[in-house]
Amino acid sequence: MSFKIFIDTEFTDFIDIHLISIGMVAQSGEEFYAEVPYPHGSCNAFVRETVIPLLGRIQGAPCAVEHLYVKMTTWLRIVRPLEEDVEICFDYQSDWDLFSSALDYRVPPWCQARMINRNINELLRYKFHKENNLPEHHALYDAQANRYAFRERRSVSA
Repeated sequence: MSFKIFIDTEFTDFIDIHLISIGMVAQSGEEFYAEVPYPHGSCNAFVRETVIPLLGRIQGAPCAVEHLYVKMTTWLRIVRPLEEDVEICFDYQSDWDLFSSALDYRVPPWCQARMINRNINELLRYKFHKENNLPEHHALYDAQANRYAFRERRSVSA
């Protein structure tokens, strides 16, 4: 069983996609969150109305794109258990694509992608947001909710 890091991203639009923010939560509880400059003109109406108003809530989050690789890889190395592989868990393919892009496509070889959309209990995710009074569509809060709502599925043998 690999060590898990749950990620979530917010981005400008599904077609003209640019990273806005990234949240990562280790299964052991450590957190990383960054907001990067993005082209405002590329944001769709949903992002302008729902995502943008949630930015600026977390101190120290603003990060220049050119510093993101060092900040992310440093954090990943710190939270990684000694010499263990790490599963980067995401529920939407664009999260992995933007994570890889933020790392300039130099994802450490000990980081393995894992799609977990079928392992998220939607009721638990809803409960997490509700009980903690945290809005959806904020990268860190959604990564926290995914960590909380993740359930490993057992394979069924015949």
